[in-house]
Amino acid sequence: MIPLAMFAATFLALLAGYPVALTLAGVALLFAFGGMLTGAFSPTDLGFLPNRLFGIMTNQTMLAVPLFVLMGVVLEKTRIAESLLESMSALLADNRSGLAVSVILVGMLMAASTGIVGATVVTMGLMALPAMLKQGYDPRLATGTIAATGTLGQIIPPSIALVLLGDVLGNAYQQAQLDAGVFAPDTVSVGDLFAGALIPGLLLVLFYLLYALTKTNLQQRSAMAATAAATPMPVQGAQPSAWRLLRDLASPLLLILLVLGSILGGLATPTEAAGVGAVGALLLGALRSGADRLNLTRLRDASRQTLGTTSMVFFILIGASLFSLVFRGYGGDELVQGLFEQLPGGAWGALAVVMLVIFLLGFMLDFIEITFVVVPIVGPILLGMGIDPIWLGVLIAVNLQTSFLTPPFGFALFYLRGVTPEHIPTGDIYRGVGPFVILQLLLLAALLLWPALATWLPERLYG
Repeated sequence: MIPLAMFAATFLALLAGYPVALTLAGVALLFAFGGMLTGAFSPTDLGFLPNRLFGIMTNQTMLAVPLFVLMGVVLEKTRIAESLLESMSALLADNRSGLAVSVILVGMLMAASTGIVGATVVTMGLMALPAMLKQGYDPRLATGTIAATGTLGQIIPPSIALVLLGDVLGNAYQQAQLDAGVFAPDTVSVGDLFAGALIPGLLLVLFYLLYALTKTNLQQRSAMAATAAATPMPVQGAQPSAWRLLRDLASPLLLILLVLGSILGGLATPTEAAGVGAVGALLLGALRSGADRLNLTRLRDASRQTLGTTSMVFFILIGASLFSLVFRGYGGDELVQGLFEQLPGGAWGALAVVMLVIFLLGFMLDFIEITFVVVPIVGPILLGMGIDPIWLGVLIAVNLQTSFLTPPFGFALFYLRGVTPEHIPTGDIYRGVGPFVILQLLLLAALLLWPALATWLPERLYG
């Protein structure tokens, strides 16, 4: 029962407000030292930690993390996405659904170019929410649309979440094959997971668009406030122009095509493509005109933010590595495997339990902690039961995205609450995201019924 006690102690420490990385490492060391004193834990197990840390330092795939973060932060600092929203909403101002459609499409592009949920939700909340309220949108529809589109960074590649998840699942897949006696194991790369997540991500965007169009056109009285402010108006400072829209759309779209196209086409690894994306974002920022141009101040702020985010990711990864080492030293992986084997339904029963646990953990932990702590433990067991690794990775990504939105603890709701006017109650935000949570659950159900949604494109691209 010691592995279960480790999890319980970790959650209690997290609820008490201790930092995640220090909690993971601290709890692991306390249990390790306690086990050494009682003879329940072998000190030689800690000798594997330096090799694990060296493996993290030399992991080429993880180099994509700071590069993708830098790309997203630079695009945010230079207001490229904000200019695109202004142009698109101005061009679609005559359509009652125009601004909602613009927010979803721009949110999709931001997700594909930044992959950072918190930054996307806050940025879209600051630049789109005031405009939607001025146009008379129901606050529930406005806040729900922004929060939901902000979480697209979890599932639409290139995503930081998919980079981390792909690397962890790749290692878990190799371990599962080695445990099965396959000493020439197949590999699963981040590019495979990118390809697997592309169709589900676009399908979710389609769900959002259909809901927004239906809500604003067929149920106008419930979707729009019946005030004079309901007269459509473009975002302030924008002029309706197809040429301006093409100009603002060209730069982020070209960057996405270069990054994602090079990965899916097999021309570059995710790390190499991330380097292209970071350099491309810097060039786009330098070529911007006026006050939005990338200068030394913006470059310094972007570098500091990139350093902070990257340090957080790797600090958590180190703590999670120590936690999983001690957890396995106490036989935790055998405990989990034994529990899964006793569940009814075989692999499907085990998968259902894991999905439920990840969904509940998403209320308290960020996707980084879940990816580094939970997936390495349950991943090899599920994959050893014959579950497809790409399908499993996409299911986990969609599941985590849903937990980001689910009241009352969804992280995206906290991000949006911080930039929402005080006169909009928190209850309206919760009710606004409800339909989008249902849409994400529908996508999760579709993936369970038709795994080919996640596996068809990787099979066509890579065999």
